[in-house]
Amino acid sequence: VPAVPVLFKQALENTDTEEGKSVSLRCELTKADATVVWKKGEATLQASAKYEMKQKGTVAELVIHNAEPEDA
Repeated sequence: VPAVPVLFKQALENTDTEEGKSVSLRCELTKADATVVWKKGEATLQASAKYEMKQKGTVAELVIHNAEPEDA
């Protein structure tokens, strides 16, 4: 039996925030607890004081703390 691919039910949307504030990016998947990798361009983001990754069921979230223009 072939595996069912994981798809986006709700894709990321552009979000604005003020410099120095936190911003949250969310997406919803068709399969709960699927592995999510967050990237900026070709670089994979790692959990740190700046980047907080959360996942609950089908919703994956990236919180960027202390946002800077370079985070666009």
